[in-house]
Amino acid sequence: MTEPAHLRESQALRSADESTLDSTAQLLTRITAQLGTQLSHLHLNGTRRPMSTPDRPTLVAVAHGSRDARALPAVTALLDRVRALRPGLRVRLGHIELNAPLLTDTLAALGDSEAVLVPLLFGRGYHVKHDLPGAACAAPGPRTLVAPPLGPHPLVVEALHARLVEAGWRPEHSTGRGTGVVLAAAGSRDPESAADTRRLARLLSERLGGVPVVPAYASAASPTVPEAIRALAARGRHQVAVASCFTAPGLFATRCAAAAPWIASAPLGPHPALARLVLRRYEQALATRPAPHPLELASV
Repeated sequence: MTEPAHLRESQALRSADESTLDSTAQLLTRITAQLGTQLSHLHLNGTRRPMSTPDRPTLVAVAHGSRDARALPAVTALLDRVRALRPGLRVRLGHIELNAPLLTDTLAALGDSEAVLVPLLFGRGYHVKHDLPGAACAAPGPRTLVAPPLGPHPLVVEALHARLVEAGWRPEHSTGRGTGVVLAAAGSRDPESAADTRRLARLLSERLGGVPVVPAYASAASPTVPEAIRALAARGRHQVAVASCFTAPGLFATRCAAAAPWIASAPLGPHPALARLVLRRYEQALATRPAPHPLELASV
């Protein structure tokens, strides 16, 4: 028997109302869940909690260390920039010598955590090739990777150029026939380290519009900064700037800057480009890490 029209209409309206209520309830449930998720990211004082990345290895920045009291604050400021760029990523500091925390102590404190060592150095010298791999092998964690050094890279050039501008370099200096630049680096007996510095000098020369840039070293290699300055003067370049390719102030950076006949830039320190490069080297090391051994997978 067919239901009367008014009953069919009433049932249809009731079904529509129930459907609307269900949709509204579902919407409110989703809103409540999303609000709960957002609130979970806030501290009680309203500040945002960092997003955690528990599956990511710890980034351990490795500085050389220095007796200069300005060195540790400069490196700490650089790592603060790194943390700001990647909230939630565990970032630690370890020194090869002279400053606490030493790298061995930092790795010991990490225990069984994975880590990536990012050298705050600019070439493939002894520390990068021997000290850091040795520390990685001795680390208590299941896997410790070593990233490439910071240089040579266009982001280092960006930081070097910015520091030269801060010291007084102007666009007209790039067109003058009497200007030149000495790229001052720490130095190493390793020929690959010297090759890295020469390449960085070529990149900086391009960034400065073709101004000659001569690499020079504070120790273990030649030419020294004074020798490079004299070589540029012999070529008619008497207005010579010194570009300091150091992460932080220290004996080498101070000695090289003191030899400058004109302007000398400050160490790169917490320059934003350097912070981005630290993260890039970290990701580069992760991208090239070998796949886990089958026995490692079986134990997971």
